[in-house]
Amino acid sequence: MNPNLEFLNPEFLWLLLLIPILAAWFFFTRKKANAELKISGTKGFAHKHWSTKLKPVLYILRLVALSSLIVALARPRDVEVSNKTKTTRGIDIVMAIDVSASMLAKDLRPNRLEALKAVASRFVTQRPNDRIGIVVYAGESFTKTPITSDKRIVLNTIREIQWGEIEDGTAIGMGLGSGVNRLKDSEAKSKVIILLTDGVNNSGFVDPKTATELAKELGIKVYTIGIGTNGTALFPVAKDASGKLIFRNAPVEIDEDLLKYIAKETEGQYFRATDNEKLGQIYDEINKLEKTKIEEIKYYNFNENYRPFVLLAGLLIFLEMLLRYTLFRSFI
Repeated sequence: MNPNLEFLNPEFLWLLLLIPILAAWFFFTRKKANAELKISGTKGFAHKHWSTKLKPVLYILRLVALSSLIVALARPRDVEVSNKTKTTRGIDIVMAIDVSASMLAKDLRPNRLEALKAVASRFVTQRPNDRIGIVVYAGESFTKTPITSDKRIVLNTIREIQWGEIEDGTAIGMGLGSGVNRLKDSEAKSKVIILLTDGVNNSGFVDPKTATELAKELGIKVYTIGIGTNGTALFPVAKDASGKLIFRNAPVEIDEDLLKYIAKETEGQYFRATDNEKLGQIYDEINKLEKTKIEEIKYYNFNENYRPFVLLAGLLIFLEMLLRYTLFRSFI
């Protein structure tokens, strides 16, 4: 069946229920429809003429013609639909990710950094219409990927993020500042930074509040995320002789007051991720808060199919009349 077929007036199809009723009526009244001739005997009429046997064909032609007219009244047509989407409000997003040694803490599985990479990758795949850039920071910061619409590049960048690429520390101001620098020339109607950290600003030459003011002036909204459980966690504290990290329990310290300040001043929100599930929920929430408006335009092309049914009905009616007054003509 053609999936693009539809009927403009499908209510007329109910009339098709009359066809079996008319067929039954003809079956039970067919003998009365023929002319009768009363004679004293039928011995000379033992053999029926072929036209008598085939006369019901006339009624069949009429029923098929009527069915075709009913289908034509229902207006069958093919509908071709083409969609065109137009992004009416683009969003440029920079993800500023803390890659300090503390991100290897094991309070999230398998550690904070790997948990973040999994959630961030899923977030990127849910933003097909936005441009995304990646900034990483520890004791200093740098741009791993400028804002781009190529999600393959962004996903590869996230996958390749690892600890030890830059000097250790937590330079929140520099991470935020790098994100602002990436968005300052953006022409997008909405500009967003997702700043994630698990510690306290203790490095860098850019004050976090100064970077916040710059973001505010440029109309950049900042969502801040503090990642880490409440209480203590296994942190890397040293390396053994083979270079393997040594982990010990230590208290989790996150400058939540600073993160709340940054979010409030830029009209964003602050979130706390204490486990893998909560981290995923946070990125899902941000995904809902920052929606790109898409305008979808549908174009419909209708191809009317009722004409063949009208022609068929006309042809069958003509054929019935022709046969009725020629081959099946009655002389009684």
